[in-house]
Amino acid sequence: MEFAVAVASETDSWKHVKRAEELGFHSSWFYDTQLLNPDVFICMALAAANTSSIRLGTGVLIPSNRIEPVTANAFATLNKLAPGRIDFGVGTGFTGRRTMGLKPIALAKMKRYIERVQSMLLGETIEWDLEGQARKIRFLNPDLGLINIDDPVDLHISAMGPKARRLVAEMKAGWLNFGNDPVSLVRDLRDMQQAWQGTGVDEAAQHSTVFALGAVLSGIDAENREKLMAQAAPWTAVMFHNMLDGVMPVPLNLPEDISAIVDEYQPLLKDYQPEDAKYLTIHRGHLMFLREEEKKLITPELVQATSFSGSPDELVDRIRQLGEAGYNQIAIQLVHGQESALEEWADVFERV
Repeated sequence: MEFAVAVASETDSWKHVKRAEELGFHSSWFYDTQLLNPDVFICMALAAANTSSIRLGTGVLIPSNRIEPVTANAFATLNKLAPGRIDFGVGTGFTGRRTMGLKPIALAKMKRYIERVQSMLLGETIEWDLEGQARKIRFLNPDLGLINIDDPVDLHISAMGPKARRLVAEMKAGWLNFGNDPVSLVRDLRDMQQAWQGTGVDEAAQHSTVFALGAVLSGIDAENREKLMAQAAPWTAVMFHNMLDGVMPVPLNLPEDISAIVDEYQPLLKDYQPEDAKYLTIHRGHLMFLREEEKKLITPELVQATSFSGSPDELVDRIRQLGEAGYNQIAIQLVHGQESALEEWADVFERV
């Protein structure tokens, strides 16, 4: 099984990625969230210039936020800096669009976007439209060696539902999944495997990555509570962000005391301003920190119940379960300011 790290794109993310490379990690993924973090491609370029073997991928890129030639150029430039080490991770857009009050784009639009970017990275001329005008475009000077379109850029698609998974299979892409419950994650993988099989993708060509966020806990309760709140609580907050934004229903299997916390959280929405753009508050701190009003409601118990947290032995068992089910890679998501947790996760991975 491959081990990876997912980081919030920052100008010093390269330092953590370099350390991950030293620890033997296979890949690193960078968030593409323009209103929360620095530019993903600039941060990846810094990592590319300071590493030599670890793979670097967008986790995940949002198609609507950049036109196709700009994205293709960015990947080709990264591929010049880190030949053959670049991954094109893409999705319909959750955080990157929700922070602007927008819903995800349609699968058909994402597919067309991917096809255009991939064709440009193959040096092909594509039919492209902008501002109501159709044009043929391609890279004009690839022979100068300023970009790299010779080494492949592997495609990975984030897909949650059956239609999206079918698209993954049809495009012969790697699959990116997000979650923390091994039972649900294995069920998702079975669905993805069926989609691959239904389109004739060989088992050897099937590649699945699961993104998980949590904390490596010790035997000391006070230390555990502190770790949970610092390293994993932002993930739990995302559950509420989704709920307030109407993205997902409240989970039905939460313990009674935790359900009470959920009931207290929902009324917060009425106080968010401006009235016509509540999303500006809903997603502030997304996967980075807890807002003050969230600190009063999100408890260590809630965090542990909703994140990929546990003792080293528990985490080793969960990761082995995912590997045995068929996942090829697990990417541990590190919270802003808590990147030192990388060392503990490396110790866990060494035991898997």
